[in-house]
Amino acid sequence: MAHYELNMPVSEEQVRKLRINDTVTLHQTLYGIRDATQIHMFDHGRKTRFDLRGHAVVHTAPNVKWVGETKEHPSGYAPICIGTTTSARMERFTQPLMAQYGVRIIIGKGGLFASSAKAFSELGGVYLAIIGGTAALETTWIEQIEEVDLDDLNPESLWKFRIRGFGPLLVAMDSHGGSLYTAVNAKAKDQRAGVLAALGVKT
Repeated sequence: MAHYELNMPVSEEQVRKLRINDTVTLHQTLYGIRDATQIHMFDHGRKTRFDLRGHAVVHTAPNVKWVGETKEHPSGYAPICIGTTTSARMERFTQPLMAQYGVRIIIGKGGLFASSAKAFSELGGVYLAIIGGTAALETTWIEQIEEVDLDDLNPESLWKFRIRGFGPLLVAMDSHGGSLYTAVNAKAKDQRAGVLAALGVKT
């Protein structure tokens, strides 16, 4: 296990160094994205002006406040609570996010599945896990909402955050086929089988 401090954007080489159980802290830029954002991007053919190559996205629909465009808030929005949502609903978007837009890192909670693992392996990506209930802490890692795109979808707009010390986050899926979710599930099944056998329950 190792810890990495990554200034965004990152290269494929940097991402492929990461292994499950490593920890990562991100700096500089992070993009917020969610269901509606990706449905419009990939099902409705909408494009973003943001260059996502080598960047990380976090599954979120943040609680923000319109305060008007100022030097402190160039997008016009102030972050109130930037929480992370469950990733499973967005499984089908991992591959196109990476292949079409060059995204390297996905951050969320609950994990992703086989098609995402395949995309991480083939294209060079990772999934970083956040524990549920840490939105207040995550918000302290965000210095500013720099820009926003597709804002008619608010709060499921595409958000560009300026970050500092976003983490540490756990590498839960890597580009080498490693997945903590698969490992934990297999261990749980083994333990269940052992308990049932000890109780004399036939399966």
